[in-house]
Amino acid sequence: MTKKIFLGLALMLILLVPTTVLSAHAESAPPAEPDAKDKYNFNAGGATFPFPLIDKWRVEYNKNYPGITLNYQAVGSGAGIKLFTTKKVEFAGSDAPLQAADIKKAPAGTLHIPETMGAIVVTYNLPGVQTNGLLLTGDVIAKIFLGQIIYWHDPAIVHLQKDPSIAQALKQDRNKIIVVHRSDGSGTTFAFTSYLSQVSSDWNGKVGKGTSVPWQAGMGGSGNAGVAAIVKKVPESLGYVELAYAKGNKMASGIPMTYAFVQNHDKTAFLDATVATTAAAAKGAISSLPAADGVWSNVSINDAPGPNAYPIATFTYLLVNPNLEQLKGMDKQKAQDLVHMLYWFVTDGQKYSEKLSYVPLPSAVQELDKKGISQIKFNGQQLWSYP
Repeated sequence: MTKKIFLGLALMLILLVPTTVLSAHAESAPPAEPDAKDKYNFNAGGATFPFPLIDKWRVEYNKNYPGITLNYQAVGSGAGIKLFTTKKVEFAGSDAPLQAADIKKAPAGTLHIPETMGAIVVTYNLPGVQTNGLLLTGDVIAKIFLGQIIYWHDPAIVHLQKDPSIAQALKQDRNKIIVVHRSDGSGTTFAFTSYLSQVSSDWNGKVGKGTSVPWQAGMGGSGNAGVAAIVKKVPESLGYVELAYAKGNKMASGIPMTYAFVQNHDKTAFLDATVATTAAAAKGAISSLPAADGVWSNVSINDAPGPNAYPIATFTYLLVNPNLEQLKGMDKQKAQDLVHMLYWFVTDGQKYSEKLSYVPLPSAVQELDKKGISQIKFNGQQLWSYP
């Protein structure tokens, strides 16, 4: 009897071990890599917010797979959405999730693939304040962009400052604030105005949120780069840009671009925009994110509660048509290579995020992305299966 039991257990182990090994292998198997003979160029465009990171991906991916090139045009989220809905690109970048009107125009089952997340900062060019750390609340930022706070020496700004030297410099500055905003359809604008709509009922009633809004004051610049270029050249100016653009630019004087610390949702601190404080903003939202083919229009990580949550932050997305045969010039092998490239962006490509001031995707978001990428088909055939 003992011998029979032993043999039975041994047989069970023999049957179980291969299954376990195969399961572990399946979980780690990425999509098929491009073959050395594959020569494809992918055209994409849209958001300027993630452009520094996407451009890094373009270079690094091509080093690994020399036959695969990416042409990403940073034309703004609004233009990117239009390129995507008219099927002019293989994928688009947008910091704004598709809204109801966009969803109607977009390919059925459009996938939102979060590629990274980042912070939006209020950058300024004040000759008397050449360091980061001007303190601003959401209400004050809204009033500046509404044209209700006009001068740098306004008590509403001065009284927030804890550094006596900054407060004194503002008191002595008799100049008007030169407001700079985006002139193009922009996902950065969508996230920024969404934040202002959350923290200011006056802003919500008069302007609201959108990729393009009826600005009440200021001058426009095209793209994050355009706004940054104006602010760094024009004294007394103030604008909003993605953090990487503030970190990557210098003022005419040669000092790094300066930006404000913004009061958190809890009203307990004024926070610097860092990878850590931006990640804290997203922490509470991750568990409730929709599936890639779901409705993302109300997803926001702005004004998140928590002592360390920077209040102006956003995911940025790759918009992907799940039925690639609908795109001109697409064949099955090119479709397969696109699936691999997208997978690489949200996995191996994440190691380049932090040095460029973006937040690497948490594992839960990477898994959500993988499930989305597994939905991509060519002529009804699934190109890669999520384990």
